[in-house]
Amino acid sequence: MIVAFLVSFMASAGFGILFNAPKKALVPGGLIGAIGWVLYMGLSSRNHLAQVFATVVASFAVTAISQCLARIYRMPVLAFNVSGIIPLVPGGIAYHTMRQLVESNYIAAIQSASQTFLISGAIAFGLGLGGTIIPIMINKWWPVAKQK
Repeated sequence: MIVAFLVSFMASAGFGILFNAPKKALVPGGLIGAIGWVLYMGLSSRNHLAQVFATVVASFAVTAISQCLARIYRMPVLAFNVSGIIPLVPGGIAYHTMRQLVESNYIAAIQSASQTFLISGAIAFGLGLGGTIIPIMINKWWPVAKQK
């Protein structure tokens, strides 16, 4: 789990550099990505529905932490959210889908594609849910956000 945390931290921070995130957002963005990935790994299993549920929970957590850190650092949420969500993107499964299509193994390709779409939808759902609920909660209960 420690190795997964460190590797996902480096991947998230690396994508932050790639997307020209501000320098002071690189370490927090890396930590957000690492926390999201470890949360996903802890909740997922070999069952595809468990992976989808774990992705929703992890992307919601990434969004919640990003919303809070954006207010603390007084930066846009995307500076943290984009690099934090990178470890959850199902790139390996999408590659497996394309490989199965090239090898004319269409049944396996359909299964893999459906898993890719479910996980992608789970990321979008978690980001959307967190992007609507968390700002409401922050504006209601966080005194720093109420300052004008």
